[in-house]
Amino acid sequence: MKTKISCASCLLLVAVAGARCEEWPQYRGQNAFGVSNSTGLPIEFGPAKNVVWKTPLPPGHSSPVITSDRIFVTAVENQKLLTICLDRSSGRILWRREAPRPRTEYHQPTNTPASPSPTTDGSNVFVFFGDFGLLSYGMDGNERWRTPLGPFNNVNGHGSSPIIVDDKIVLICDQDTNSFLIALDKNTGRVRWKVDRPEATRGYCTPGVYRPARGPVEVIVPGSYMVESYAAETGEKLWWVRGIAWQVKSTPVIDGDKIYVNTYEQGGEGDPPEEIPPYEKVRLQFDLDQDGKLSAAEAPSEYVKKRWATLDLNKDGYMDEREWNFYRARRAAENVMIAIRAGGRGDLTDSNVLWRYRKSLPNTPMPLLYRGTLFLIKDGGILQSLDPATGALLKLGRLRGALDRYFSSPVGADGKAYFTSESCKVSVINAAGNWELLALNDLDDDGCFATPAIADSRLYIRTRSALYCFAGASAVHK
Repeated sequence: MKTKISCASCLLLVAVAGARCEEWPQYRGQNAFGVSNSTGLPIEFGPAKNVVWKTPLPPGHSSPVITSDRIFVTAVENQKLLTICLDRSSGRILWRREAPRPRTEYHQPTNTPASPSPTTDGSNVFVFFGDFGLLSYGMDGNERWRTPLGPFNNVNGHGSSPIIVDDKIVLICDQDTNSFLIALDKNTGRVRWKVDRPEATRGYCTPGVYRPARGPVEVIVPGSYMVESYAAETGEKLWWVRGIAWQVKSTPVIDGDKIYVNTYEQGGEGDPPEEIPPYEKVRLQFDLDQDGKLSAAEAPSEYVKKRWATLDLNKDGYMDEREWNFYRARRAAENVMIAIRAGGRGDLTDSNVLWRYRKSLPNTPMPLLYRGTLFLIKDGGILQSLDPATGALLKLGRLRGALDRYFSSPVGADGKAYFTSESCKVSVINAAGNWELLALNDLDDDGCFATPAIADSRLYIRTRSALYCFAGASAVHK
């Protein structure tokens, strides 16, 4: 099905007013905020209801990004890494481009080689594949530049998406060894700056951008145990806040000078963490062959022995002092949703933390801040709303019929919030502190991992096998 009024027509109709079609230029929209000004969005939809169009796609977990007349996703098909461009009004595939794949790095089963989302400035698109690096294409599909990166040391594969910050492409590459933050010239692909992050191990978040009234534009990066700020122009580290979880997936939500970050990893909730002794004490007791390091056979506990593959960060078969200290920090880390007041220099842990919240936190999905309420969706369909000013719990409940795992992040528009589960159940609620379930929609597909996009009263949802465009009944039948 096709609508009669395309976005291009929309531009002509409203040119006098200087308006343009709404865009969704990166993972989760403008600065990953996840909110659209669209109205008239559908509450009920499915494979045969309120569908504008449906386009079959190869697998990939990247989320759709949208320009005035194009949609971009990445995918993997027959071991080929693909960037795919679709026509926004019809869903027709306009072009496909294959990226080089000089290596095939391991990723966990719930990940893919095409999980990072593209980003676009409206004239070009930029994509990242962990098995190659960064590439840029024009709207016509012609390659503009390519910049190889890696190989990487991330046991789960990549999940971080590139973002555009003024004239730069910024990408976080946190991994078990040699983590870094990098900025490339968006016109040439040339490296403008690169900052090593030796304190960080594997992570999967996408950076956020904070633009203060005064001072440099900042790139906000949640990583291992810390939220950190870097000057976007130079890469200089400006400030940091300690006391978050170890393996961070959630992108920061930035609202004015308030930054909200959810951080979760298994083992970071429940009882207070146990005390782990320092490396030298453990080595003296368990280094049986006296070679100055610990092997798997010399592991000081069954817990360490069972997790050896993930604790041996450089994969040399031994645990050195750096790796032991990361293990100690990991065991001491606590899952937390944290609110930070931006601005300052150095360690702001004691001065700029507004509140912390630790109950029923999500693993992968970002928080949604919409209509004065924070929404958090946890595996099992556990949904809670918080007061963003204080962190106080407003309501906690379950999304009936969608008691599932959640990898997709929620989005909001038209007074509603949308939550997409792994089994492609999409719950719609009224966006309020005392929320209520309005509808449960079943897309009848074998997996949903991508985050939906919203633009101009259209809802775009990617499943494992297709990209859907939904709209309200009046728009679908125009």
